[in-house]
Amino acid sequence: MASLHALLILCVCATALCLVSNTEVDVDNGKDQDIFEINEAAGLDLVEGDILINEGEGRNTILGEEYRWPTTVPYVLDSSLEINAKGMILKAFEQYRLKTCVDFKAWDGEPNYIFVFKGSGCYSKVGNRQMGKQELSIGANCDSLGTVEHEFLHALGFWHEQSRSDRDDYVTIMWDQIQEGKEHNFNSYDETVSSSLGVPYDYGSVMHYSKTSFSKASEPTIVTKIPEFLDVIGQRMEFSDSDLKFMIKHFLWKTRLNDPPLFLYKSTASTFLDSCHFEEPNICGMIQGDGGNAKWARVQMVEGGPQTDYTNLGQCQGVGFFMHFSTATGTQGDTAYLESRLFYPKRRSQCLQFYHYNSGGVDDQLNIWVREYTTENPKGTLRLIQKISGGLQGSWELYHVTLDVADKFRVVFEGVKGRDTSKSGLSLDDINLSETKCPQYTWRIRDFTSLLATTPAGSKTYSPRLLSPDGYSFQIGLYINGLKDSPDKMAIYLHLTSGPNDDNLQWPCPWRQASMELMDQNPDIQHRMNNIRMITTDPTKTSTDPMGNVEYFWDDPRKVGSLVTDTDGSKFYRGPGYGTSNYITHDRLKSRSFIKGDDVIFLLSLDDVTGLWKTQPRRPEIRDLRLEIDDAIGSSTATVAISVFVAAVMFLGLAVGAMFYMRRRRRLMERDGEFEPERTDGCMFPYTSFLLPQ
Repeated sequence: MASLHALLILCVCATALCLVSNTEVDVDNGKDQDIFEINEAAGLDLVEGDILINEGEGRNTILGEEYRWPTTVPYVLDSSLEINAKGMILKAFEQYRLKTCVDFKAWDGEPNYIFVFKGSGCYSKVGNRQMGKQELSIGANCDSLGTVEHEFLHALGFWHEQSRSDRDDYVTIMWDQIQEGKEHNFNSYDETVSSSLGVPYDYGSVMHYSKTSFSKASEPTIVTKIPEFLDVIGQRMEFSDSDLKFMIKHFLWKTRLNDPPLFLYKSTASTFLDSCHFEEPNICGMIQGDGGNAKWARVQMVEGGPQTDYTNLGQCQGVGFFMHFSTATGTQGDTAYLESRLFYPKRRSQCLQFYHYNSGGVDDQLNIWVREYTTENPKGTLRLIQKISGGLQGSWELYHVTLDVADKFRVVFEGVKGRDTSKSGLSLDDINLSETKCPQYTWRIRDFTSLLATTPAGSKTYSPRLLSPDGYSFQIGLYINGLKDSPDKMAIYLHLTSGPNDDNLQWPCPWRQASMELMDQNPDIQHRMNNIRMITTDPTKTSTDPMGNVEYFWDDPRKVGSLVTDTDGSKFYRGPGYGTSNYITHDRLKSRSFIKGDDVIFLLSLDDVTGLWKTQPRRPEIRDLRLEIDDAIGSSTATVAISVFVAAVMFLGLAVGAMFYMRRRRRLMERDGEFEPERTDGCMFPYTSFLLPQ
């Protein structure tokens, strides 16, 4: 009986352990809050919900040259920011560099800079206010990519999309549904305040209000005149194409009245190098390289191989090209070289992304080279980067290859025929090259359309177990049809899992930031609107199990996790999950190119961000440039006055000392009979002889 009682206790404990380890914590407490809801909950009452305007300060025109930042914007990341927010801000900066002409740099004493801190919400001023330190708040729950991009667009000089002068042509404001006293947030402004710069109205802008912004209940306050866009407005994923066009015109074109458009700047900040999907006959400036005895061909389909390119997947007739190297004929060792145009890198590392279709022999090989041009080797030297062979055949597969090139270079794709029988060959499509960091892993969920139609709400799908660069094992858990109480959106969570390096790792896991990125499969990397959520492990975070025991949330999964069986029959421990039940709505999921060829692709990484704890080195802060100038003038005046006063005191002291000395000397000389009459030869000061002895 005692043994049965002990067994029951063990069962209860095991159940409790499973309950703890399967716990999922929402970073946003399960609430899908937009910027304006976050600010309202924080008690903020700002212009248009997130625009900071001081008393007496009017709305400026974005056309004013004095309000424009340089294309490289100085910033300070304050120590008050959460680590996850810092990582997301740096990610946003990379998106600006990849897609626009705007760059950001750590402040180094420039007269004006953006001071990013954790305030009580998400807000910013509009444009460069010429005030020295200009505040921008990324508070709690503001650390999503779209929100950060939104607030920095305000700082760069952009107003909300629905405040445009022509907005009533595209949306209807439901004034009776707006909270009392909030109607002013829906004002529109003429071209002297908020110019559209000739860019069409954009329902998909990251700067647009959502349909229920400032709603007194849950009814829309904004209704789009094209109904299909009602659930599009208010997206906070990424810049839209029109946002990018707007930004380019704002920063690159001169807009003074009566002036012809002239380029103001030539950006050197962009990390984008190339995008090619082979739709044009010039194949993006690529050339057939020397040395091979075969050729790459631009085709629309090949027998035994791809029947369509990946760009269009057969959706459009008469278009859709890719490059193909046939290994169906010829002899073993035949090669063909496809070389890119010349590139001039600014960074040391690049990410090459492309789709590859292997319909040839198992041992046919695709080699990735770089041809580097240096002073010592002006004709270029080939260096092998990666070999690709075998793998999954019969489908377009996504590859990421990290390059490390510092000099002028070309990318070279070499096709090599193997000995095995081939029915077709090797194919390439949708090549992108940028000076960004490659994702660590690609998780492709095939036949996703079917899973979306058949997976019950509350059912979870797991990624394979993955290893971070420093050895932490992790896994992503995905609710395709959401939790049971929110079946209209996907939920996603990060789990640490047991792995081969656990005994040599630091626990609880300190400051590792996971990036969970649903890829928009647009062929051009600059026009993608990926859905990104970032989660950071906090080693101090605790949770309480059903038995009342307090545990560190990110501790060793063997300690706080539950034992699970993998698909291959192996067993491992999975820790609790941390993420969001509001990852992406199904409506947005079905937009863009998130689902392509029935598949979705996630880009996953887990990086050490401990370095973000370091305080940004900076010079003494300038809180307000105008006050600083006044203070400087006052300080200079005071300094001069003090200097004059000190000099006068010193002068008086010396004079008194000299007079005392001369009187004493006179008395001594009188006593000794050596008196000399006072000098009258032009020496104006009685202490001259003291300073300059005869």
